[in-house]
Amino acid sequence: MGSPERKQIKYKKHFHINAGVLIFGAIFVYILFVLYAYQHTTHLTGYEVTMGSLAVDSAFRGVAVRKEEVVSVNDAGYINYYAKENEHTGKGGLVYSVDESGTLSRMIEDGRMVSGVLSDEDLKELKNQLINDGFTYDDRNFRHVYTMKEAVSGTAHKLAGVSALASLKSLSGNEAANHINMGYSPDPGIVIYSTDGLEDLKSGEVGKDTFDEEKHTTEVLTDGRLVGGGDPAFKLVTEENWSVVVPADDDLKQAIGDDSYVKVRFVENDYESWGKVNFLDNADGMYLELSFTNSMITFASERYLDIELELSESKGLKVPNSAIVKMEFYLIPEEYLTAGTNESEGFIRRTYLEDGSDSTEFVAADIYNNIDGMLYIDTSVFNSGDVIIKPDSADTYTVQDRDTLTGVYNMNKGYADFTNIEIIKSNTEYSIVSSKSKYDLQVYDYIVLDGDGVNDNDFVTDTDTGINIR
Repeated sequence: MGSPERKQIKYKKHFHINAGVLIFGAIFVYILFVLYAYQHTTHLTGYEVTMGSLAVDSAFRGVAVRKEEVVSVNDAGYINYYAKENEHTGKGGLVYSVDESGTLSRMIEDGRMVSGVLSDEDLKELKNQLINDGFTYDDRNFRHVYTMKEAVSGTAHKLAGVSALASLKSLSGNEAANHINMGYSPDPGIVIYSTDGLEDLKSGEVGKDTFDEEKHTTEVLTDGRLVGGGDPAFKLVTEENWSVVVPADDDLKQAIGDDSYVKVRFVENDYESWGKVNFLDNADGMYLELSFTNSMITFASERYLDIELELSESKGLKVPNSAIVKMEFYLIPEEYLTAGTNESEGFIRRTYLEDGSDSTEFVAADIYNNIDGMLYIDTSVFNSGDVIIKPDSADTYTVQDRDTLTGVYNMNKGYADFTNIEIIKSNTEYSIVSSKSKYDLQVYDYIVLDGDGVNDNDFVTDTDTGINIR
């Protein structure tokens, strides 16, 4: 007898949802969304606008440019000076003598024609020279000590020569007198007893080599030295007008702006004067020439001068130049502006229905600036040739005129929103801008650092913080 058949009963399988799978799927979808959004979002570095000022270096070492001439000796011999340095002499004024035999020089040195005692006025001159040289002493330029020594020695010889001049007549009939030749000034001017080879320098010829002071050392023309025909006797500064030329760059040019004059302080003696501004485009770069019509005699014997420019400091909103862009807008008269139903501002544009009849529509528009009654409207709002209607009037205006505004892209709303700026002053890295109206940039606004890397209304992400502020 066979075994009974067994029936197999199939149970219906129930589908169970795994919570882990759901969570993983949701995360996966979110990651895909984020990646998509990341690929379609402009990633830029932001910059927070703050109040600030532009710092421009105002200390310079400049070269003096004057109308100068070097007067040469005609005869060989020992030279003795009678005119005081840095003092005016008239045309034909006695400046020096050349003693062919050296008798006069020996008599001065031996004290035969002078008492050996300097007057109070002479002592004062020597004292002032020592004090002034002490103010300009620099440990880094010890050569100045030797220049000072030669200058003081020359002054002492010159004072002795001035005293000797009063006794020159006593040489009448003396054989030595026949060998003394007088030197006179060919023109009126300021007498200087030194040369440096830059007497013919013009402001347009100033270059880097001009400021190499090792190549243009001062030769002090000392009293009592032996000279030959053609050697320099003295230097004559013949005009009161003079200038100081300093190296310049775009930062300095922008800092000075449209100013025709700038206040200059001379470090040597704290003297201040107003210099006329002239930027030079010389062979090897930009230079600033500051011209003066006074104080020439004060610095007549100096070729290199340390100066400071008292520049007005510009303060305002400080933005990087890389953020600044230009954008074109339509111009529409402000009397055509009206309010929409939801209190938005815009314009009434004329349209045409399918049957050809006239109609109108309200077009909302953001206003980027208002200059002299003309509103600046984004060119994406209208097409050239659109006609808008003046509220409560039959007057119309055809949209076509355009103008350009300077501005930055504001990131506050999560997209690049052009904001107008007015630049006050700039240097190579930053600009100071004003904030005068509700359309302008405001302090603490967040702007796109690289304005050329974004378009108006682009969604943006700040890569500095990693936060998508869209």
